[in-house]
Amino acid sequence: MKAEDIKVELDKHANAGAAAHAQRFFKTGEQQYGAGDKFIGLRVPTIRAVCKQFKDLPLAEIEKLLEDPIHERRLAALIIMTNQAKRATETEKKELYQLYLRRTDRINNWDLVDISCRDVIGGYLMDKPRQPLYKLARSADIWERRIAIVSTWQFIREKQLDDTFAIAEIQLNDTHDLIHKAIGWMLREAGKRNRAALLEFLDKHAHEMPRTALRYSIEHLSPDQRQHYMQLRTKVK
Repeated sequence: MKAEDIKVELDKHANAGAAAHAQRFFKTGEQQYGAGDKFIGLRVPTIRAVCKQFKDLPLAEIEKLLEDPIHERRLAALIIMTNQAKRATETEKKELYQLYLRRTDRINNWDLVDISCRDVIGGYLMDKPRQPLYKLARSADIWERRIAIVSTWQFIREKQLDDTFAIAEIQLNDTHDLIHKAIGWMLREAGKRNRAALLEFLDKHAHEMPRTALRYSIEHLSPDQRQHYMQLRTKVK
């Protein structure tokens, strides 16, 4: 089972029109966040279906797939890693985790991060110190910063919310909209598990939160609560 084999299967479904749309949607123009990325026009369900045929792809071949310039091929590598992480032994989870962190240079768009880091990174760290996420949270690389906050999604599912709130607090002054969206998304998820904890965070930080992060975080609150927190921000800004 080789990386080249899965490339052949993926390429059978290439669609030039869909590729052109993806180039625009994922902001691949000069100086945009996905600058230079290349697409062949595959939908995620199609990629997942192909990945099922290669569920046991060895790590060395996964890394070759991660090195590919085509976005959907890297996405396939990460889907396979995610699926393997869910059924892996502790040793295998560690190997997947280490590969992921070693190749964050190839996990370079929001969809690649969001589809994989919860299970590969968050899943591995569930019963371990979370310090690696705090290093990522302060990275100069936007995708490593997004990995840090979105990986806490795994902890949220187990009602362990402290790291989500702590990393969100670290990233409140981040200048990138894609980090603002990720912060708000994870805060919203945390609020589904513990509404009081979310409200406590908002009482402390709503006035200084980026508008996008705040709007995402309060989506499931009552209309009166949403208005209250947006007004707190407006009064200071």
